[in-house]
Parts: sequence; structure tokens; C-alpha cells
Amino acid sequence: MLLSSRCFSFVPIIKTTRIRCFSRSFRFLSLSLSLSLSLNSAKHLLCFPCFFLEIVEILIYIYRIFNLAEVFNNFKGENGKFRGELRQDITGLLELYEAKQLSFEGEKILDEAEDFSTKLLHRYSADCKNRTFANRIITRLTHPCHKTITRLTEKNFLTDFGTANNGWEKPLKELAEVDFLVGKSVYQEELLQVSKWWDGLGLTRELKLARNQPLKWYTWSMAILINDIRLSKQRIELTKSIAFIYLIDDIFDLYGTPDELAIFTEAVDKWDYAAIDKLPEYMKMSYKALLDTINEIARMIFEKHGHNPINTLKETWASLCKAFLVEGKWFADGEYLPSAEEYLSNGKVSSGVHVVLVHLFYILGFGGTHNQGAILLEQNSTLISSVAAILRLSDDFGNAKDEQQNGKDGSYIEYYMRDNHGVSFKQAREHVINMIASEWKLLNKECFDVNHYSPTLSFYREACLNLARMVPLMYSYDDNQKLPILEEYVDLMLLKPKSSEHHMHI
Repeated sequence: MLLSSRCFSFVPIIKTTRIRCFSRSFRFLSLSLSLSLSLNSAKHLLCFPCFFLEIVEILIYIYRIFNLAEVFNNFKGENGKFRGELRQDITGLLELYEAKQLSFEGEKILDEAEDFSTKLLHRYSADCKNRTFANRIITRLTHPCHKTITRLTEKNFLTDFGTANNGWEKPLKELAEVDFLVGKSVYQEELLQVSKWWDGLGLTRELKLARNQPLKWYTWSMAILINDIRLSKQRIELTKSIAFIYLIDDIFDLYGTPDELAIFTEAVDKWDYAAIDKLPEYMKMSYKALLDTINEIARMIFEKHGHNPINTLKETWASLCKAFLVEGKWFADGEYLPSAEEYLSNGKVSSGVHVVLVHLFYILGFGGTHNQGAILLEQNSTLISSVAAILRLSDDFGNAKDEQQNGKDGSYIEYYMRDNHGVSFKQAREHVINMIASEWKLLNKECFDVNHYSPTLSFYREACLNLARMVPLMYSYDDNQKLPILEEYVDLMLLKPKSSEHHMHI
């Protein structure tokens, strides 16, 4: 895992000793590393996910080099099942569950490990008298370290170490507080700049029904590039592209007629200011702002890195609009309904993930020498395709609250049930959960397989992972169609002064 390079970060301070300090807590993983660590300290590791995940990644990588199955078979009995005495080691069970999150397709031993650990942890959390510990287990089951932005859970660390007075705990907590406050001040300033930029465009005054959510758009960028505090300019520029994805989505959903949207798509494909004259009046300002913004991003990249990616960038916007146009035709007249596979294929493009990750690639300075990493930018590349599938399926899953949804915007669940007669809504949802899990395995292999590893592009892959990790928080709607978990984290990271009762809504 890429470590934060911020000057006050506490991570590098103990980087050289992290395996020596924490190895014993990985009972299910470590067969060769051992040092003393009290059970109490091991339990504290539950609220210290950044080190926890890094160690798991390192050990899983080492064991894959040798034989992953042999490692985990050591914990099985003669009947081929995990040994009963392991049931008592709750910390170890959590580590086993976390190890599963880094699995590749076909690693059945890790699937067995997940089934074994999940059942026992759910049972333990229900019976545990220490509700704080039980709730932490539930949180980890719902949001495992590898599939969430661990820096957004720093509040757990700061709270749970609030009375720490022993050994490494107290100075570590103090460093964590400094790191958190430094990061928060930087993110707040970036959000202020984004808000000023968006307000200055004045687009929501023209399109009053369009979403006006710079906080939400910036949260995506903050999470994607949260590993390096120095990337302020990059987070701000990436947010601008995300803002236009939401805006164009609203133009297609709320404003345009089929004919008007076809003209708009053609104009984006041409990427020519002269095309403004052919657009309806309400589209002109948005179209000009899109070209101005993306051309400026390309110019900035050229000045800093020596290459101009405008041709590639504008192709992503044309692809996005074409995908929106296809969906608009499907949902407008209802004469043609796509298959679930066809819907998902187009939906991965209309998710906007391709736009974001291509812009991110060039904003980070890649692509300037020998077509560096170009294969990663293709829509059907595993990296982009898997992240897009995770987002699209999670979006549909989060919005498909019951069988009475009107389906205006389409849903993979809806089309899957129609393609497979007799499949219940519950079965369709389970199918989507399994699809998301499979996409994560593909994404893991793309990011962690030694055959795919590139030191130069490792930070970019980590940022792509962060986008996928942010998806559960963005689409974990409650019964009131709100995002309480996301609101809590964003409130902490961006808005809430230490003694304030202010709350935000996304």
C-alpha cells in the first residue's frame, strides 16, 4: 500500500518497524514472523486499519509467491475444515476475514476462510457483552479495511485511544491528531476553492434543477487522492471533471429532449466552440464551461509535464455523452429494453469512471513518455472496467430499495430478473452482491499481481482502488434515502469544528 507522504504523517515514522511490532497479531497469516504483542494491543489494532491493511497486503503477497493454499491449510483439521480451536481467537478471525478481501479469482481457500470467519464473527458480535468491541467488529464486517478509505475512519482511532497512556500508544495518538488536523485544514481550503470555482460558473442559476453539490464532488477527489496531502491542485482539478459528469447527467435526465440531447452529444464529439450556435439556449453556457474547463486542465498538464492530452480527454466526454444518449433512448419510449448484460456494458461507461480515471492519469503526470500506461486507459481494461462495474452495480443496488421502484433510470436488477424468469428480487440482489465481489477479485489481481506490478504506476492504481473503496460510502443509503455513514465522515473531515454541533447533508 502506498503510504502518505505528508510531512507530519505518523505512518513513515514506524514504517521500518511495523512488521516487527505487529506480526504476532496476524496468527492466521504469519507462519514465520513472531514477536510479543499483548492481546490488548492486538485488539487496539482494530482501530488502526492503515497499518493492519498494509501488513495483510505484504503477507498475502509473500504467501502467493510460495503457495497460498498450503499456508491456510495449516489451520485445517483432517476433515478439511478450519480447526475448532480457532473459533476462540476473535482478533485472528478478523484478520482472516480481512485477508479474504485481497483474494483473486479462483482462490477458493480464501473463500472458505471468509465463510468460516464471517459466521463466527456475526455470532460473536451478537453475544459479546462489550458492545464497543462488538460494534467495531460489525463495522469491520460491513466496511473491511481493504474496501474502505481508512483515513476516513480515523475518528475511531482517536476516540478509542483517548485514554492511551502506555508505551507506543500515547505518542502514536498525538501524532495521529496532528496528522488529522493538518489534513483537515488542507481539505477545507481545497473545498473552499472548489466552491468558489463552481459558484463562479453560475451554471445552477441557468439549470435550477441540476444538482448543486460541490461538497459531494470534492469528497470523491479527496478520497481518491487522500494518500498524498501535497496533491491539492490535482484534487481540485479532478473535482472539476467530476462536477461536469454530474451536470451533464442532469441535463440528460432532467432537461433535454431526445433531439436536443443528440445535438449536444454531437457538439461534444466535435469539441468546437462553433457548435454552440446549434445548441438550445439552456445548453450553451454548460457546453462552453465544459470546453473551457477541460481545455484549461489540458493546458495545465502541458505546462507542467510537457504533453497535451486534450484529444484523449475529449474522447472520454464524447463516450460519456453517447452512453447517456443510449440510456435516454432506452428509458424514454420503452420500445426497446436492453438485456442485463447490454445495460451493464453501457452503464459502465455512463458511470463516468472512465472520464475520472483518464483525467486522473494525466493530472498525476503520467502518459508523457512512450505512451506510458496507455493500456490502462482503455474502457475495457480490467482496471477501469472493474471499478466502473463496482460503481454501476452498487449504484443500482443502493437505489433498488424494493420491487416497486419505477425503473425510470433502469436497473441491472430489473433487467436481470426479466432475463431470468422466476428469479426473485432477493435472488437478483444476491447475484449483484456476488458480481461486485467478483469485480473486486479482478481489481485485486490487476493491482497486486506481481506480473502486473509497476512501481511507476503503483500510485495511480492505488488511487483507482480508492475510487472503488469510496463507492460503498457513496451508495450506502438508509431507509430515509440518506447517507448517514458518509455524512458522519465528511462532517468530521471537512466541516465540523471540534466543539460544533453542525451537521451536513449530502
